[in-house]
Amino acid sequence: MQAPLHLEAIGDLVAIRWPDGVEHYVPMERLRAFSPSAANTGERDLLGNQIGGTDQKEFPGVTVKSWQNVGGYALQFDFSDGHNTGIYTWDYLRTLGEQFSG
Repeated sequence: MQAPLHLEAIGDLVAIRWPDGVEHYVPMERLRAFSPSAANTGERDLLGNQIGGTDQKEFPGVTVKSWQNVGGYALQFDFSDGHNTGIYTWDYLRTLGEQFSG
């Protein structure tokens, strides 16, 4: 998957334009809720038991303050609630765009 050509914050949405011309408008609250960070999803120990994570799926009013590229394969968002540890690969970001784009 190639990197998006353009990202822009528009109100409470992140607009993403992909190289193939597809555009997604993803609600910032959904990006926060589906952060792939260990703080959200937890981690597995050697026996496969989940440690940590949260069941919280609603983050009303949370916005994206900024983002930065991670290598050539992902983005890291900085959210208004202080969360900033999720690494969104291009594939994962595209999947979220397809799932939540209005």
